[in-house]
Amino acid sequence: MAEPSTTATAVITTGIGLASFLPAIDGNALIGAFAGATLFVMHSKELGKFTRFIYLLISLIMGYLLVPVVQAYTPIAETALAGFVASLFCITIALKGMEQIQSANLINLLRGKSK
Repeated sequence: MAEPSTTATAVITTGIGLASFLPAIDGNALIGAFAGATLFVMHSKELGKFTRFIYLLISLIMGYLLVPVVQAYTPIAETALAGFVASLFCITIALKGMEQIQSANLINLLRGKSK
């Protein structure tokens, strides 16, 4: 009998593959975003399975949606590579931003002072 994580991965991969055939979806960007999200999740072994699954979904969705932004501000022209880069870095950048916000003193931030 297959493990639940293997079954879930097979279902998600099949869903991504089928969704890439829909006419309104850029299949290359979707597969690139999925590859970047998967690489990020596989690298984050210290996180729990549920947290990794949520990060996978967030990274996949945001990576796909950020493809036009990555293409506009970088020399990357291929949508698959743009989706890969966007999904790989979106969680990392968001977590670093949250750490900066949590450690910032709001009064000093509003006054324009650093620390």
